[in-house]
Amino acid sequence: MSKLKIAFLTPEFPHTKIGSSGGIGTSIMNLSKGLLLNNCEVSILIYGQKKDNYFFEDGIHFYQIKNIKVKGFSRWLTQKKIQKLINNLVKEKKVDVVEAPDWTGFSSGIKTKCPLIVKLHGSDTYFCHLDNRPVKPKNKALEKLALQNAKGLLSVSKYTADVTKKIFQLKRNFTVIPNSIDIDYFSLENNNDITENTILYYGTLIRKKGLLELPHIFNEVYKKNKNAKLVLIGRDAADVISGNSSTWSMMQQLFDEDALKNVEYKGGIPYQEMKAQIMNATICVFPTFAEALPVSWIEAMAMQKAIVASNIGWATEIIDDNVNGYLVHPKNHLEFASKIVNLLEDKEKNKQFGQEARKKAISKFSLDIVAKQNIEFYKAQINYD
Repeated sequence: MSKLKIAFLTPEFPHTKIGSSGGIGTSIMNLSKGLLLNNCEVSILIYGQKKDNYFFEDGIHFYQIKNIKVKGFSRWLTQKKIQKLINNLVKEKKVDVVEAPDWTGFSSGIKTKCPLIVKLHGSDTYFCHLDNRPVKPKNKALEKLALQNAKGLLSVSKYTADVTKKIFQLKRNFTVIPNSIDIDYFSLENNNDITENTILYYGTLIRKKGLLELPHIFNEVYKKNKNAKLVLIGRDAADVISGNSSTWSMMQQLFDEDALKNVEYKGGIPYQEMKAQIMNATICVFPTFAEALPVSWIEAMAMQKAIVASNIGWATEIIDDNVNGYLVHPKNHLEFASKIVNLLEDKEKNKQFGQEARKKAISKFSLDIVAKQNIEFYKAQINYD
């Protein structure tokens, strides 16, 4: 049997030549690793690049695509350019199936000569819905079109699939396959690196991830534990609701004066350095309102970290409350804080949650298990015709 050849169309991927990346890029990188382990060929097509370029590295074909800029036609012309590239790769038998994310419905204008799959990582319409803010009608229309036109539909969580189906009034079904992580890479090498009383949040500093709740939560933690330290890692984002250019500057106003002295904001750091930061933490917190299936939670679980996270929708697909973490609504500041204090003080429970969390990460989110589920899905789409 010939190798299965998968191409991912994406605006981001964590690589020094390509630029910064968020959750979609990390998710594709992890899936690619798993597919390579299962003897597949992987190509990454990254649009929005500074120049057109091809390189081959770590078993992956990278195609960097420079967008075409013509006022009013940029998106359409870039889509046609990508369509031509994909169809040439299909013709040369280098690609059997293409997967694209749902974000802004970019794949809606691309007609491929092989099955095109759209995977929900959370569309703009989805996040606006969770955020209770209006979505640009154009984005919503294009995202819906992309989902209607796709040969197959995947989602990283059941919750995201259910909400997406409802907001777009789709008649189609999604196959749910979660994000994966490299379990061997994200492992706790030694416990000596843990700094006591350290609470870590990592991810973008943005309202939708609960960062304007976190100061209130930490104020309550600090009242009970004066040694508690909050470490924040991630890029600072503008706030869409207030128009403020910095969420971090808004957060600083919300901390009590003494509590703020125990807060350290490290800014964004390279993905390669993240593991050491997670290792250092006593617990990880994610008080977010809007996710699809956050890779960051799974990374922390694999590193045996006790987690206090939001109890919304997707959360129960990752964490079992009171077994391998605590789930609390981010607006419930006192309860959220008391769970944090509990895990800082009860070292036995902290350790037990951490061990259970790693077990869950291995059984449900490891590269090989998730890659095999994806391969089965891709093959069904190809043989479908």
